[in-house]
Amino acid sequence: MKRKFLTTQEMVQIALFTAILAVLSQISFMLPGGIPVTLQTFGIVLIGTILGKKSGFLSVFLYLLIGMVGIPVFANFGGGIDALVGPTGGYLFGFLPMVFLTGLGSRKTYPMGISFSIIGLLICHVMGLLFYYQITGTWLLPSVPLMLAKDLVTTVVAVSLGREIYKILSRMSMGLNRS
Repeated sequence: MKRKFLTTQEMVQIALFTAILAVLSQISFMLPGGIPVTLQTFGIVLIGTILGKKSGFLSVFLYLLIGMVGIPVFANFGGGIDALVGPTGGYLFGFLPMVFLTGLGSRKTYPMGISFSIIGLLICHVMGLLFYYQITGTWLLPSVPLMLAKDLVTTVVAVSLGREIYKILSRMSMGLNRS
């Protein structure tokens, strides 16, 4: 029998983690240059670690689609196409390779999971910085060390927490397969 693209359980998990990401995105403060620092990156790594590369990617993609149509799920209750093409849009698009790489690493050892997540984080920051520069003509270099330090800490915490949550949910037969 051929497997469906997504089971009902996977669709529910994707929707649940999309909602969790929307909530985590509202916990924020501003850095110089107008960049909101949120728990979005924590949520991205958590999603990738628990759901894996396919379901994690779909959850973040759904989050971006919901925000694009105007539902205020982005940082500081932002939403709409303007958020995606505005100065911080590169970070939003950078969440996709970040969650994919985190999900890819989630099937490996703990150090590999951390490494894949950090590579995804760095790609996200490069995309964000380049996009910001392209839109505004200014670099956010003074803010980068603070952003990276916060995100590196939250990445390690999210991978650690996500691996434990995954183990608990797997023991409860929640059907998580990290694909």
